[in-house]
Amino acid sequence: MIPQSMQSLLDAYFPKGMLQNRVARQDGQCHLELNHRDEKLLNQLGITLDELGPFLVVLMWDEASDLEIGGYLVVDNLSMGAPTIGGIRMLPGLELLDVYNLARGMTLKSGAANLPHGGGKSGIVAPDRQLSAEEHELIIRGFARLLKRYQHLYVPGPDVGTNDHDMKTIAIENGLDAAMSKPADMGGTPIDELGGAAGGIITALDVLLHIMPRLKVLPQFSHMVIPSKDEVTVLFQGFGAVGANAANLLKERLPEAKTIGISDAEGYLYDPAGLPVDELFQAWQQHGLVTKAHFQQHLADQGRHARTKFSSDSNNLLREKAFCLVPAAPVFNYLGVDLPEGASMTIDTMGQWQVIIEAANTYSPDPNRRAQRTRMEQRVYLEKGILIASDYLVNSGGVIFAAQDYLIPTPDHLQLPEHLLGNREAVDEWLHEHAGEFEALSAQRQVAGEAWREDVIRTNMVELITLLAGNPNMLPSQAAERVSLRRLNEREKIRTAKDIMMPVASVKFDAPIQDAAAKIVEGDVNLAVVLGPDDKLVGVITAWDLAQAIARATSLADMRVDHLMIRKSVSVAPHHTVLQVLNQLEENRVSAVPVVEDGQVLGMINSDLLAHWYLPHLLKAN
Repeated sequence: MIPQSMQSLLDAYFPKGMLQNRVARQDGQCHLELNHRDEKLLNQLGITLDELGPFLVVLMWDEASDLEIGGYLVVDNLSMGAPTIGGIRMLPGLELLDVYNLARGMTLKSGAANLPHGGGKSGIVAPDRQLSAEEHELIIRGFARLLKRYQHLYVPGPDVGTNDHDMKTIAIENGLDAAMSKPADMGGTPIDELGGAAGGIITALDVLLHIMPRLKVLPQFSHMVIPSKDEVTVLFQGFGAVGANAANLLKERLPEAKTIGISDAEGYLYDPAGLPVDELFQAWQQHGLVTKAHFQQHLADQGRHARTKFSSDSNNLLREKAFCLVPAAPVFNYLGVDLPEGASMTIDTMGQWQVIIEAANTYSPDPNRRAQRTRMEQRVYLEKGILIASDYLVNSGGVIFAAQDYLIPTPDHLQLPEHLLGNREAVDEWLHEHAGEFEALSAQRQVAGEAWREDVIRTNMVELITLLAGNPNMLPSQAAERVSLRRLNEREKIRTAKDIMMPVASVKFDAPIQDAAAKIVEGDVNLAVVLGPDDKLVGVITAWDLAQAIARATSLADMRVDHLMIRKSVSVAPHHTVLQVLNQLEENRVSAVPVVEDGQVLGMINSDLLAHWYLPHLLKAN
């Protein structure tokens, strides 16, 4: 059944006639797609179309399920390449706008990570109650089936409310290439287990310790003193998958530095001499929440004599002093100018730090949130002289690791046979039979992910400091966007027909003409390609051809596709540039062309796709 909040959204914004015409239904699965032609409706939903996207917004649910199974998919931007990548968030009360904001963050993060994938995100509206493990898996499986039709546009990974095991469930349903951050027994690079995102945070800290002195040319940093490594102290707001792993990696990679404060949902711990990270990390692995339990087991009996401070107010960690703050809790505005902004801490009461390295997703395209962010940075960066390393420049390690599952393809002989999909026991047996090869594949991807992450994060930090040092009035978030958008524009210059093409409807040459009409109507396109006996292109048929035949009062009852199709059709090759495709459309006065290689149809490009998404980027890039 559809989640109640989604039903309320449909009732409030979607006329019944629109739902009847636009919802695609098959075997209980329902999909409602929105794109740039629905700009007014998207604006009403809080989503503003701009030059980046979103490319596609989907509301989807399973009306045949006894459980509430439904959620949202936002494919934001394809400039870096297809498919887009981004996690599946699973929370009660999750809203479409939340998923859109996260998808835009993924667009910038993929650009900053220089990955050949655009930004996307999906979200499951979870029932507002405690779920059993069986119910959780059923919801993940149901959502995987809803996502399957978009595998060419989006590949998911884990996010808040989902984990690496859930990605295995999706891979069992849809195939190994249908999910990222799978367990190692599938050849994956599980980002939570390997600390993929956490490693980028520590790399950023290490690099900044060496290059921050370049900011002394700015007045707010003129008296900056960088501590020696044994004087470096760090606070982690959020001791979860990223924060806990980052604290553990800090101990390994910068052993002289100290973690002196951590927080979770039950409170915070602070000790200027350093916290017992090994003990806390093990406790987190076993129990999740650690601060209150650590206080009860080790500090309560000491009373006022305890060196380590504990408070049940997690936010008060941000009052403490340290060299570096790492916001790693799922909070957008950890710092705010005013109390009504709902921030974890106001700027007037914050502690003394020299650098903030954002491990949490803090970016939002929402104008109000952007204004809040600007006000915060003006006070923190320009006035107080605290450097801020924006989230998607430093916390992209997770997506870099996860993307290796796609960048280093699973060999054909290891792909799950079609008849095994959906059968967990059979898939587990297949994985066991090929355990050695999957283990080697996982190791190869991990090594590649580590190298990519180190190179990207180091480059990002150098570019960030260079931009800030050369532009006294630039804010860190502005510099971060410039780094990411520069890479998006660079990738746009070299895009080809294969990069931007969309799926195309196809019909056999000897099929009834009604089949072609149905394909054109169902696909909401104006063209279908016609395939010969060898499944190679022999022509195209358009909505205009069908309209002309009807206007001439031609009987279509016994007509075949090859009686009406255009035999000398225009096509482009997959390596043709966007400008070459545009020239073909203009020279031949057609609105769409198939992308063809050796007679095989790979996809289609139409003028609508070019005009709305790719030409503005191309012009800007040039």
